[in-house]
Amino acid sequence: MTPEELQAARDRTVPDVVAGGLHVLFCGINPSLTTGATGHHFAHPGNRFWPVLHRSGFTPRQLRPAEQTELLRYGLGITNVVARATARADELSAEEFREGGQILAAKVEDLRPQWLAVVGVTAYRTAFGRRTARIGPQDHTIGGTRVWALPNPSGLNAHWTAQTMAEEYGRLLACVDHHTAVPTDEP
Repeated sequence: MTPEELQAARDRTVPDVVAGGLHVLFCGINPSLTTGATGHHFAHPGNRFWPVLHRSGFTPRQLRPAEQTELLRYGLGITNVVARATARADELSAEEFREGGQILAAKVEDLRPQWLAVVGVTAYRTAFGRRTARIGPQDHTIGGTRVWALPNPSGLNAHWTAQTMAEEYGRLLACVDHHTAVPTDEP
């Protein structure tokens, strides 16, 4: 992508990958400029979401951002706390996070996933007013949906490696109630 293409993606929104009754609705902070330009969630080359999702066992192979709708086969979806694309999350205001939290709560109540997994504990804290939240399962629910705060898979998050993130994502996977078998890519 050229710098011009990336700048043209500023403030774009990217459609959610959602359906009713998901096992897990993953919720990013907001789309990157790369995601805004491509229309694919977690599309920045330095983002570790797709490798971590596979490594943790949520998907039988590593999906590419362009294959994001394949997540629905596994009972997974993607949305964001704030819909508009920015170069960095620190370009978003606390008010945008709070408004995004209200919109997200309404979306979750409508879709009723088993789990809402917010990939960024600081975004979760701000969006839902949970100042002391830590990585892991939360005591906060939205309707019947349980909430888990996961580490942000951005390449800028140096506190977590792909392996330690995969372990935390795997903890969530172990708590997912699979009412139906998760399909594999095997014939």
